[in-house]
Amino acid sequence: MSRRPELRNVAIVAHVDHGKTTLVDALLWQAGAFAAHQKAESSSERVMDSGDLEREKGITILAKNTAVRYRRVDDPESREVVINVVDTPGHADFGGEVERALSMVDGVVLLVDASEGPLPQTRFVLRKALQANLPVMLVVNKVDRPDSRIDEVVQETTDLLLALAEDLLNQGADIDLDQVLEMPVIFASAKAGMSSRSQPSDGGLPDGDMTPLFDAILDAVPAPSGDPDAPLQAQVTNLDASPFLGRLALIRIHNGTLRRGDQVAWINKDGNTSNVRISELLRTEGLDRQPTEEAHAGDIVAIAGIPEITIGDSLVDIDNPVPLPPIHVDEPAISMTIGINTSPMAGRVKGAKVTARALKDRLDRELVGNVSLRIEPTERPDAWEVQGRGELALAILVEQMRREGYEMTVGKPQVVTRTVDGKLMEPMERLTVDIPEEHLGAVTQLLAARKGRMETMSNQGAGWVRLEFLVPARGLIGFRTKFLTETRGTGVQSSIFEGYEAWHGPIEQRTTGSIVADRAGQATPYAMLGLQERASFMVEPGSEVYEGQVVGENPRNEDMDVNITREKKQTNTRSATADVYETLTPSRKLTLEEALEFASDDECVEVTPDAVRIRKVILDSQERFKVAARRRREGR
Repeated sequence: MSRRPELRNVAIVAHVDHGKTTLVDALLWQAGAFAAHQKAESSSERVMDSGDLEREKGITILAKNTAVRYRRVDDPESREVVINVVDTPGHADFGGEVERALSMVDGVVLLVDASEGPLPQTRFVLRKALQANLPVMLVVNKVDRPDSRIDEVVQETTDLLLALAEDLLNQGADIDLDQVLEMPVIFASAKAGMSSRSQPSDGGLPDGDMTPLFDAILDAVPAPSGDPDAPLQAQVTNLDASPFLGRLALIRIHNGTLRRGDQVAWINKDGNTSNVRISELLRTEGLDRQPTEEAHAGDIVAIAGIPEITIGDSLVDIDNPVPLPPIHVDEPAISMTIGINTSPMAGRVKGAKVTARALKDRLDRELVGNVSLRIEPTERPDAWEVQGRGELALAILVEQMRREGYEMTVGKPQVVTRTVDGKLMEPMERLTVDIPEEHLGAVTQLLAARKGRMETMSNQGAGWVRLEFLVPARGLIGFRTKFLTETRGTGVQSSIFEGYEAWHGPIEQRTTGSIVADRAGQATPYAMLGLQERASFMVEPGSEVYEGQVVGENPRNEDMDVNITREKKQTNTRSATADVYETLTPSRKLTLEEALEFASDDECVEVTPDAVRIRKVILDSQERFKVAARRRREGR
């Protein structure tokens, strides 16, 4: 096995919003990847967040890679090194992307906020990196924040690293403790494009550009190893598409050499082998992909010519077909039912895709690139159970489909349970919340009602407290909105999957009821004025409603059927007094995520390209009454 000193493969991992994509921007800028005209256009852009949803939400959803060239500044005679950088999502719901990224690289740059410190996703990615025996390098980012606490954050991260290493050692894993203890630390402000090996004062800027970070990557991340003369072994870790070349597969070559035009053996996830030809071979240069003639062991390249190739497949030598082990991804914890739109307003959007076949084809296409997703059949032929890591991941999928012109009915998110030794087990989440001290009692009470168990509580200074809870995953469905209400929008919460525990019993999700339209028609201001003392509305005056549609929220814990289409009776009698003008309270406009959180067990969400509506699963009020009465008699 030989090493390639002119190459490094590294992944940048961190909790959400700790600055990964901004750091990649800073590396690209210093390496000269932007042309002069691009610099003016991209001065405040996160270049790697190329999707519309990624830019809107300010988070990374898909793992992406880039490549920069770097030569040591203090040694002009040194060899130029190509650094392949993989930017990964920071949200726990997209953990499947992180697991794929770690299979491509030889080292990890762990980014931690200088104020917030290590959070749940930090624990998750660190555990995965240690399990893969990858060297870890710590970058303390945002050191120029006024509330930064650099010493404490470095100590907290080191303690977490050692605790995880000890835990894995007890489980029989092979961990290099010397490598863990010698973790290099770089202090950076990615937004300012500055870094240093020496620690600045809290709130101060580092004293250099990104050179110390580049040098530390070359020192801490080993060069990839592999035998370029051995039989070919490469694995697909990501997918992309080109309007000219069709499907592109991003591969990491572990052994051998791959050339454009080669005939190779393709082994899919079922173990079936086919001989295929590599029609195009592309190497990443900055933000572009350039054609190349050959790639060797350690390279990360894109190939074209295999339309049906998927993530985890192997490309091997025809005469010696030895596949690589499949990429392991953690099991999903949350599910929701997605089916065709069955509401009275279905099919009203011109050009919308409404058929079960179109919906199933789109879900099958999502399976190709999303390794953490599962799709199971249901009792109905026009609905499917979609399982994923969390609410956000499934909501992002539904939002993408909505923007592509699909209409569907989405059920309330549920947890994926399992039975072990005859006991029903449910997924647990480790929840971390940062809140002002004055909201401590309200948040603790909110989580206690959702079967939360407090693990730790620490004072962060400046009037802020950090709490850690173990909570059943179903207890967090619909938690975010109430949490923000209780903390007046100041609280920050994040969670990560923490294993399975025995079923914790019933959890009350909502303490309010729904206002339900009892007939079809147009919502009138007159009817809404008469009802607004008892309800808050989710529909605008003049909008069309149908029987069974949820049009508002009832403060009491019961549903209320109302006539929201009632009009003021007109008479020929002249009124002695002029009409009194009244103000109608503005309606709440729910986003898709808020609608999924709000929906109760007997409700679902109608999603169309133009609207998101909450409705009852059974639209007819008489039929709903009969079903509710039957359940009460059966003791449910």
